[in-house]
Amino acid sequence: MTTLTKTEDKPAPTGPEAFLSVRDLRVAFSTEDGVVRAVDGLSFDIERGKTLGIVGESGSGKSVTNLTVLGLHNRKTTDIQGEIILDGQELTTASEKEMEKIRGNKAAMIFQDPLTALSPYYTVGRQLSEPFMKHRGASKKEAKDRAIEMLAKVGIPQPQTRFDDYPHQFSGGMRQRAMIAMSLMCDPELLIADEPTTALDVTVQAQILDLLRDLQQEFGSAIIFITHDLGVIANMADDLLVMYAGRAVERGSVREVLSEPKHPYTWGLLSSMPRLGGDTSEALVPIPGTPPSLLNPPTGCRFHPRCRFRDEVPGDLCSTERPLLADGRAAACHLTGEQKQSIFIDQIKPRLG
Repeated sequence: MTTLTKTEDKPAPTGPEAFLSVRDLRVAFSTEDGVVRAVDGLSFDIERGKTLGIVGESGSGKSVTNLTVLGLHNRKTTDIQGEIILDGQELTTASEKEMEKIRGNKAAMIFQDPLTALSPYYTVGRQLSEPFMKHRGASKKEAKDRAIEMLAKVGIPQPQTRFDDYPHQFSGGMRQRAMIAMSLMCDPELLIADEPTTALDVTVQAQILDLLRDLQQEFGSAIIFITHDLGVIANMADDLLVMYAGRAVERGSVREVLSEPKHPYTWGLLSSMPRLGGDTSEALVPIPGTPPSLLNPPTGCRFHPRCRFRDEVPGDLCSTERPLLADGRAAACHLTGEQKQSIFIDQIKPRLG
């Protein structure tokens, strides 16, 4: 196991209404090639009944963060530092037995690939029923009734019959709905959705998003929605956290971040997306380069090797000093506020329309 080095990050104080509070979270994995620092000094809050969107490229640390919240890493090969406080309970120091009581009960996760997450050896009904019997002490009949109720609630037709079907007998959209039903069996107060619509067609994707919104209103759950799709998050989240190479680089309300982004990485994400009603002959502007290896990440600002605007910052500040993410609406960048405003108005906004 490796030991993480403390930096000068100054996490924001926990809000009085925060249901989940993550403070200066650091996650590192020991591998044959070295230490992978997958999450490096991450802090955020989420309130009951609210949705936090987390966006970023593959490898940015989105899924690692949320797997850590649920204690789903191998503790022998993973070094976790910082605080994860769920409804007043510290999770990073919780025992495996304590985490088993939380997973599927107080907090649940909708995994990205339901065909992998669902066991092919057991019926969908059995997989829905078992956590309800374990956490609620219900009988088999009570658990079956609850499972059929939840299958109906997520829009699966003939739930009494489909209860006895296996995952391979479900379509992709229906498997995702079954995963949502499973995650909601015990009315969790925190729901983590890890790219739940990635492999679905547009129609089914819209149905799943509408379903999550309706269920959140009914159960009052806090939702963390992980995705790389800014179009999806625009219609789903209240607040937005942009991650790059294991760090948060920008945060704010979803309206603020998407309408007036302040970080060059967020500018790059938005500029590389096609726009409805836009000029079809207009070329997209990709982010140059590739994401860095977290075995040996860049010093200073981790985005600086790919940043088009690093020459606007005097000296070698971008490559030597880590920019910190301030409280509230903020972006971790060495550009001044005036520079960000000027670049956004002159170069970025015209592309976004």
